[in-house]
Amino acid sequence: MNMDPGSLPAGVLVIVGVLALVQLALDVVALVDLARRPRESVVFGNKWAWVAIIVLANLVGAILYLAAGRQPASPPRDPPHHHEGTTRAQTIADELYGLPGDRNTP
Repeated sequence: MNMDPGSLPAGVLVIVGVLALVQLALDVVALVDLARRPRESVVFGNKWAWVAIIVLANLVGAILYLAAGRQPASPPRDPPHHHEGTTRAQTIADELYGLPGDRNTP
């Protein structure tokens, strides 16, 4: 079977081109998201399995990862405590560096 792309109608070539661009864009978005995401935030906890699914399953693999392969970020374990009489900046400084009595200063 000889498939000459020039023999295909222009509409078919446009549709194939658009689908190829959509697939490439979704693959890039999915792989970048996967690379930036911690392993704990990926379903099954195995990034290499998702790389294989995204690359080998073409358009369906990227859509599958973006729809079901990601877990939402977990909330912070201990929300910052706001002490009465302190400003928000002081509360943030206390969370970052500890309370003044708890600091180990030389």
